[in-house]
Amino acid sequence: MTLEQIRTDLKEIRYYHSRKDLLDKAIQLSGKSEILKKIDIYNTAMQSATPKLLDVYYSLYFNNHTQESLSDELGFTIDYIYKLHKQLLKFLHKQLSEVA
Repeated sequence: MTLEQIRTDLKEIRYYHSRKDLLDKAIQLSGKSEILKKIDIYNTAMQSATPKLLDVYYSLYFNNHTQESLSDELGFTIDYIYKLHKQLLKFLHKQLSEVA
């Protein structure tokens, strides 16, 4: 899996969670959805992540924070959040490459 594919997947995960109530209703009507499988794969990959990476992952992709708003909430510099996000992408790349 490439870093670009991971970025694309994370955007889809973020979008799903930003519209979760509506999309869950749509999924109930239409049946299964690939996004739910994707979320399970990423959540499984995150099981061995450090607490800071878990925080970044769930804050950005489940709670719909931006990197800037997360920086404000956690009291970290924006550069540090960028660094953590880059670490998150590398971590996911390693984890998901081992699965494939």
